[in-house]
Amino acid sequence: MMNSRPTYTFETQSLGFDTVINARELGGYVMPDGRTVKHGLLLRGGALSGTSHKELMILHDKYHLARIFDFRTSFEVDRTPDRPVSEAKYIWLPAFDEDSMTMGKMALPPEAYIDLGGWLVKNAHLAEVQEIARNMYPIMITTEFTQVQYAGFFQNILNAEEGAIYWHCSQGKDRTGLGSALILAALGADRELIMQDFEISNDYYRTEVETIFNQVSTDEEREAILTFVGVNPRYFANALDIVEKQYGSLREFLKGPICLSDEDMQILRNRFLE
Repeated sequence: MMNSRPTYTFETQSLGFDTVINARELGGYVMPDGRTVKHGLLLRGGALSGTSHKELMILHDKYHLARIFDFRTSFEVDRTPDRPVSEAKYIWLPAFDEDSMTMGKMALPPEAYIDLGGWLVKNAHLAEVQEIARNMYPIMITTEFTQVQYAGFFQNILNAEEGAIYWHCSQGKDRTGLGSALILAALGADRELIMQDFEISNDYYRTEVETIFNQVSTDEEREAILTFVGVNPRYFANALDIVEKQYGSLREFLKGPICLSDEDMQILRNRFLE
């Protein structure tokens, strides 16, 4: 009889935080070689702008947080800056090039985020909105500016002191999800596990997504809504397909534009797996 693979959900991975969106960890994931990601070291989620004092203390006292990586734009950071965690170094690595026209092809206009659900109900039928949804993940993973930022992410992880790291964007799902996918690939995860981790965000956003789904009528609208309110596994899988076709595998992608050597990946595995 074949052994069934573990099933991971938001509940199994959650940090249990009330004031941080989609906050969870990679700890407990089992790699194909049988090793497991250590608990309490690789943390991901939304921005720390509204974090309670209690949860800031948990990040310091329980997780001994060493690094905070913020993938948001300057507009997002200026509007809702992270609350600092004592002794943790804050590193800003914007995943989008704000000076490039590329960002306009992978992000909705700023006014959409004032009331994202309401805006999508009115605009998800538009061809240009659906095109942004389809292209967001492929553009993000193949754009040189973004690749450089994630290469910096890994170099900072390699140089970090002992303790946990936390990476985030605003909602803890897309830019954060790409960071998780790349870390998992570096640790030896297969594509199935990478996709499981990515899709867990939909556990967190399920109620919000379903509420908006009920207000539109077509599959095309729902695909766009899923991308912007939750995560769209099909579109993210398409992005991985593009990378694998161009580089041969995610591992080779890591060795190429992400600038990780085999030795670097071994260091990460020794540190984060048991």
